[in-house]
Amino acid sequence: MYDAGPSAVDAVRALKELARERPDELELFEGFTDAELDGWAVAVPEEVRGVLREIGGLETEDHEYRFGPRGREVFADGCWTLGETDFGEGSLIVGVGATGWGPVVAVNPWGSDPDVTVEAPDFSTWLAGFAERLADGVADRPRGTFSVPATSTVALAEADETGETGETGGAGGAGGADVEVDRELAALVGRGDPLTDLVDLHGLPGYPCSVDWEPYFSTFHNTADTGSSEVQFEIVGEGRALLLRSVVSGDFLGRAVRRHRVPADAARRAVAELRELADSCPGFVVLEAGCADSDMDGWSVSVPEDVRTVFREIGGVAIAGLPALRLLPGAPEHAVDPELHRMLGGDGSYWPLARIAYGRSHALAQIRIDPATGRWGYVVSVPGDGESLRKYPELALLAESLPDLLLTFARLARRAAAGPDFAARMARDTRWLFPNTGEPWPRPAPVGEWAGSADPLLAAATELPDGTHAADLRAVPIPSDLCFYRAAGWPHAARLERLHFAAAGLLAAAVPAAVPRPVPVQVPVVR
Repeated sequence: MYDAGPSAVDAVRALKELARERPDELELFEGFTDAELDGWAVAVPEEVRGVLREIGGLETEDHEYRFGPRGREVFADGCWTLGETDFGEGSLIVGVGATGWGPVVAVNPWGSDPDVTVEAPDFSTWLAGFAERLADGVADRPRGTFSVPATSTVALAEADETGETGETGGAGGAGGADVEVDRELAALVGRGDPLTDLVDLHGLPGYPCSVDWEPYFSTFHNTADTGSSEVQFEIVGEGRALLLRSVVSGDFLGRAVRRHRVPADAARRAVAELRELADSCPGFVVLEAGCADSDMDGWSVSVPEDVRTVFREIGGVAIAGLPALRLLPGAPEHAVDPELHRMLGGDGSYWPLARIAYGRSHALAQIRIDPATGRWGYVVSVPGDGESLRKYPELALLAESLPDLLLTFARLARRAAAGPDFAARMARDTRWLFPNTGEPWPRPAPVGEWAGSADPLLAAATELPDGTHAADLRAVPIPSDLCFYRAAGWPHAARLERLHFAAAGLLAAAVPAAVPRPVPVQVPVVR
């Protein structure tokens, strides 16, 4: 109905006629003056002005739409919210770019069937379609007769970096559909974000057009805490694209993400970038000397080549605002309580990096090591107090590897160096170093759920003791908070026996201590 509908002028005329004929069903709001339109923070093209001079909004028995800000309301995120949908569960938004108003998109991220539908290419066409439906007595919102997929912003950004076709999948990522390089779209997403998807609003096959998309959080499996997850949406590039960002807060992750790719030469890059920062920001970045291969050969664990590439050049990293990374053994910050050491897996299963303070508490950042293969893998942060870990087993996933962590620190340091108050910026940007400080929660699942899995990593986890909960960390964003005790199935008042990390941290599990069975008391029989 949108391809050859009436003009905006015809739509206004039709709406006014309907308001006269059906005053109990339709109310039109007063329009705006040119002086008011000139004072708005966004440009109002003449075609839209022609509508807004006559009508400032409308209300039917089912919907209310306002075509511009009133009172203290403002334009935000490249769009204006015309009104609510589905009894306040969703929003109808219109892009307000400099060259025009459009497209019009209905976003309803809640419930078991989230819906994003591009209803019309621009405001005037949407209004014409609305008037036509109203005249026909159709109260329901238009449903998509066409469909397009949303795209991972990380996949889009990294396809642009390489100049090749990328994939929406990746290390632990979902999907696998090819992403063609689009320079204009890539410029809109920058580096990309694992929890943000993009909808290309140009060249849609038709209208209304539904979007194949769902939030990254789930309200199923019981809410973890407050259940306050939300979807932030923004129209960018003057109507070129819609960004949908999942803010996972109080719920568990609902699907896998597309992570940023760790470059094959990450160790070499990390050393080079940190050295450059130490030279350009000597007051903020200080490096300690590395060690020789002969020293590493004498350590109690084998050291793979990518880690040696770092350790040969750098033995410590001190960045203002961050806890110092002590890469070589023997630092006092690496001291671990014997009971905590046991719960973390003991010698050869982890390599301490830093002591992280948070208020009166502290955590131990460490690299997980696979004792069977000698592989050095994920970097995690675990509460440094054994009693706290026993009562509230949790950890934070910080990086896929030591070089990955160092590259992240270097990127954040470059950004902090471009503005004032370097140390405060670094501290604010790395609150995720301590567990449970606001990052997404992967859902810890009882390992029994993976019985019969074709994935060897998940299948092997089913051999852990009864009551064990685990999470596949290959499929989650970095950083993430893994709070075992928030899982619905984690026994109330259970205590941790030990943490188990499979394949150098690709999977993390919490094994609860066995609950002693009560000893039956024999009551003597009085005869």
